[in-house]
Amino acid sequence: MPVLSARERAKLPTRSFAYIDSKGRKRLPIHDESHVRNALARFDQVAFESDEAREQARQRLIAAAKRYRIVPVGFFQGQLRMERRRGETGKPITRWPRGIVTFLMTDIEGSSRLLRALGHRYAPTLRSVRTIIRRAVGAAGGHEVDNRADESFAAFADAAAAVEAAIAIQRAFAARRWPRGAGVCVRIGLHRGRTTLTETGYVGIAVNTVARICDAGHGGQILLSDAACDALGRSPGITLRRLGAFRMAGLAGPAALLQVVVADLPDRFPRPRVARVKTAPR
Repeated sequence: MPVLSARERAKLPTRSFAYIDSKGRKRLPIHDESHVRNALARFDQVAFESDEAREQARQRLIAAAKRYRIVPVGFFQGQLRMERRRGETGKPITRWPRGIVTFLMTDIEGSSRLLRALGHRYAPTLRSVRTIIRRAVGAAGGHEVDNRADESFAAFADAAAAVEAAIAIQRAFAARRWPRGAGVCVRIGLHRGRTTLTETGYVGIAVNTVARICDAGHGGQILLSDAACDALGRSPGITLRRLGAFRMAGLAGPAALLQVVVADLPDRFPRPRVARVKTAPR
């Protein structure tokens, strides 16, 4: 498919594009068969300004496909997957941050022990856990990506917002009274890295990395990577304690871990649950 030059794009009428944003930028050309097929493949990569704009572009693209007798089976399947995921998380996937993203992952410590201790009360307790996390993520401007069993996964465009959400989560857990006096707490991992957003969610080593960082922590603790630390900058009231370099399964090399320390939360924990890498003597 020939790539449109800026001059060629400018000459095409507005009807030759599926989407034109509020600044007049023309996106997804649909003036011939090859460009329609390309627009179908790239549709979910476009950051639309609103759900209404997305739906209008979708309708124009479908009409163009029909005009060229293209049956966009794969496109429809992708849209169905996206709508299903939107129903699971409450927000359209198209609004999630792209490119370099800060991820937050939580995991309930000792969930099997809690299940045995709480019995039938475990399910409502889990709902309360998810509500706390969801509210903190949303209040900080993050996006809930997934909930699986005792884990939660969220994405942020801004590293400081992700740390804000993590602190709010730990504060809420510390203040909450749980059924039967149970000690319900979560470990939290944060990492920032480049990723790819597809119709099924985020893909990339950054997702694996944040999962490993979360696994390395303890209940009540917030761990973050060097990459997340570098993007954080100065945050009043927050101290970052370097714990050292550690080897985590599935990662190419040792990774540095830091702990978020704030005055009103516990800050003493056992060493991370991964092998520390000894540094060579100077």
